[in-house]
Amino acid sequence: MDQVNDGKLYCKSGGCTAKLGAGLLSHVLERLPKGPKDPDLLVGYDGHDDAAVYKISEDLAIVQTLDFFPPMVEDPYLFGQIAATNALSDIYAMGGEAKTALNIVCFPESMDLNVLGRILEGGQKKVIEAGGSLVGGHSIDDGGVKYGLAVTGFVNPKKMWTNDGAREGDVLIFTKRLGTGILTAGRNVGETTDAQLSACLRQMTTLNRGAAEAASGFEIHAATDVTGFGFLGHLTEMLGILPHAGSRLKLSDAGDLSCVIYREEIPLLPGALSLASNFVTTGGGQKNRNYCGDLVDFAPSVTFGMQEVLFDPQTAGGLLFAVAEKDANALWAKLTSLGIPAAMVGKITEKGGNGSALPVVVC
Repeated sequence: MDQVNDGKLYCKSGGCTAKLGAGLLSHVLERLPKGPKDPDLLVGYDGHDDAAVYKISEDLAIVQTLDFFPPMVEDPYLFGQIAATNALSDIYAMGGEAKTALNIVCFPESMDLNVLGRILEGGQKKVIEAGGSLVGGHSIDDGGVKYGLAVTGFVNPKKMWTNDGAREGDVLIFTKRLGTGILTAGRNVGETTDAQLSACLRQMTTLNRGAAEAASGFEIHAATDVTGFGFLGHLTEMLGILPHAGSRLKLSDAGDLSCVIYREEIPLLPGALSLASNFVTTGGGQKNRNYCGDLVDFAPSVTFGMQEVLFDPQTAGGLLFAVAEKDANALWAKLTSLGIPAAMVGKITEKGGNGSALPVVVC
């Protein structure tokens, strides 16, 4: 990999570990004036979904999203690819296709501009791979490096996915492996091996386009991409448990759905569980545990390390689908036939149908 010799590109809290906690963010958003309701705004920020959706016609809607963060790797070209892959993912989580993208850049003028060129080159590579066009952007002189994209896509409003439509009986299918936050943190302290990091980087630069296109012909009731709030944080949103102004979710926030997660089916990146078991974790993971941990019932056999992986903030993570039970096997088979490491990781139940007073059971 091309390295930045002075190490300034690397940031200890880069990627989606740099995200504000869900409770803190909601405390701010709840205070914003919402204005009159626009009937063509199908999905806005008040819904806690992955992107906004605005209806243009009966068969066409615009999907808009924005994502940027500090680096979590030393290689500027790889960082650009990872940041773009992560930003594009929100379009796929809504069932859409990417069309245009704008660069968002914070970069010190005192730093080698060749580094910036490599970041932008990496981002553009992924936009082209997504079938979109890079059409411009905005940059500012800043004390640290940050990069991402504002992406616009198209979706049929009759076929779009949201993250809150799960139904009792749905099967949960996840399309990538967990552990990116832990593995990149482990690299910072010399615990992640080259082979483990390589597998992590391959995943973080893999678009969710293939998974979204494969799922488009099946009965998907809810979908989200698993990023900064971790697997369990995004799962609570899928159950209709929305953030509020407090720092923690409470049992009183739970809705009419519960779920069971099968820990042995969760796909993991090599080394992630071992590192987490040895207390290589992230601050973002602890924020996620503090936020939604009170709603999760862990079986005694679920180790501390496995819990940490489930709370771990993911960068460019996979898609989590709540798919009708009748379609689950066929969707899983199609995804795996494409080389996607998909797994059926759980099931949606009625409230209390998981055998616990808490909405999420991990067994």
